[in-house]
Amino acid sequence: MTNSSDIPRTPPRKSATFDDYTLAEIRRAAATGIYDIRGGGAKRRVPHFDDLLFLGASISRYPLEGYRERCGTDVVLGARFATKPIHLKIPITIAGMSFGSLSGNAKEALGRGASAMGTSTTTGDGGMTPEERGHSQTLVYQYLPSRYGMNPDDLRRADAIEIVIGQGAKPGGGGMLLGQKISPRVAKMRTLPEGIDQRSACRHPDWTGPDDLEIKIEELREITDWEKPIYVKVGAARPYYDTALAVKSGADVVVLDGMQGGTAATQEVFIENVGLPILSAIRPAVQALQDLGLHRKVQLIVSGGIRNGADVAKALALGADAVSIGTAALVALGDNNPVFESDYAALGTTAGAYDDWQEGRDPAGITTQDPALTQRLDPVAAGRRLANYLAVLTLEAQTIARACGKSHVHNLEPEDLVALTIEAAAMARVPLAGTEWIPGFNGKI
Repeated sequence: MTNSSDIPRTPPRKSATFDDYTLAEIRRAAATGIYDIRGGGAKRRVPHFDDLLFLGASISRYPLEGYRERCGTDVVLGARFATKPIHLKIPITIAGMSFGSLSGNAKEALGRGASAMGTSTTTGDGGMTPEERGHSQTLVYQYLPSRYGMNPDDLRRADAIEIVIGQGAKPGGGGMLLGQKISPRVAKMRTLPEGIDQRSACRHPDWTGPDDLEIKIEELREITDWEKPIYVKVGAARPYYDTALAVKSGADVVVLDGMQGGTAATQEVFIENVGLPILSAIRPAVQALQDLGLHRKVQLIVSGGIRNGADVAKALALGADAVSIGTAALVALGDNNPVFESDYAALGTTAGAYDDWQEGRDPAGITTQDPALTQRLDPVAAGRRLANYLAVLTLEAQTIARACGKSHVHNLEPEDLVALTIEAAAMARVPLAGTEWIPGFNGKI
């Protein structure tokens, strides 16, 4: 008779559904009775630009010669109705991130870095700061449901206005700013009590649909004498119809934010389960512009997980006019830096995973209002790092464009791309590598 102790034991196997993170979250929810709030973007794996490859030129296509043949990168935004459209040197802009979410030094650094490269930065919720306006050659003013810090004078001082309908990390949801980041200065700018949690509305208080949006755009044009381009920003959810309605309401530029886009704070269940990957949203938005006969006349800016020049080039090849970066810009400034690993460890996390930006204890001095921490960030040095990063993104995108035989990055097109997976092929509407097959594509949305 065999002794049961002699039988080899099968190693214990953890559940793929109830993995360690899921189990920990269940225990946390059971202990606290509240949902988890965090910053950053979606951490789940979704089809992304990594799933696309460019087809470089060889015999059937003629490449451009290195740096000897020019490859343009400039872009004009807002020429549809605005009398003073924006002309940027590069097709990479800085997304809206508020003072309150970010420190004053961080806002200054963003302005310095963007200006050095001839591109724009964006205010975010909470109003315009002197640091930001003073160091931003081109500044886009975000007009959000909260109306925090909004006044007509700042609208006129901006170079463009971005009406925020939704954000990629939380389409359909409002913003959050926890009390520990509502300093006296932030409270004064937002007309809020100090130290009290703030939650922004999820929709604008004075309209319920595209007809009201059209009226609001007309009002903003009148306030700014029709000079400023009007952007409309939406979180990627129904990109075809949202883009079409934004255009019909009178937008000069549409900003489309995918679910990989970050946020200062919202429910994690939002970040991971609401919205679309930006890869799946670009082509429907472009199709809407094409159906209206306005592609390249109304510009499309896309954001959400842009990390390198290849991502930039792929977004442009799919039909975008420019991209916008947020999380990557903060990393370039110095956030999530391993030099502060001991400080991150003291917070119970690690530099590469830190996303509790809403708690205001960022060791890098970027996503905080703590005076001692904010002084850690030198805005001049941080701005220089951001400028270096933007320069590299631009050079990488140019390198790819030249390899595809393009004299301007906007000449990249879907024909230059193939997909590595069936999912990416279907979303981007480009052939699966090695075939001519575009899954599910029949020429319609």
